[in-house]
Amino acid sequence: MPRNISFEDIIGWTLRVGVLISAVFIIFGIGLIYVHRGAGIYTFKDLVAANSPVNTSILPVSYINSRTVAGLNGLAYVLIGLIILMATPVIRVAIGIAQFAHERNWLYTFITAVVFMNLMLAIFVIPALVVK
Repeated sequence: MPRNISFEDIIGWTLRVGVLISAVFIIFGIGLIYVHRGAGIYTFKDLVAANSPVNTSILPVSYINSRTVAGLNGLAYVLIGLIILMATPVIRVAIGIAQFAHERNWLYTFITAVVFMNLMLAIFVIPALVVK
């Protein structure tokens, strides 16, 4: 007898899988950094220093490209893992919109859609407007 899959199951699996995939990329990237004694132009010492100048403010998403991924640049894999980790709760909110719409709970559908739009603004629009 087939089991009905609930939205709670979908949400739970989405969160678990997102975190697991993220962890795999981050651990693989850290391993590559260790094996190659650095990543790209950054030495191992640059990356592990307590006051390291290497952070996400100097590494744009465009750092992840076919050259860095195919070249097994550990920093690119760590960044991919971080992006997946940040996308996981955003996907959860998107699933929440579908869940509330399926339940015909229009108030919560609207509220969750507003939260989703706020997330999209905070992730894509506001950083583009902020000038360093």
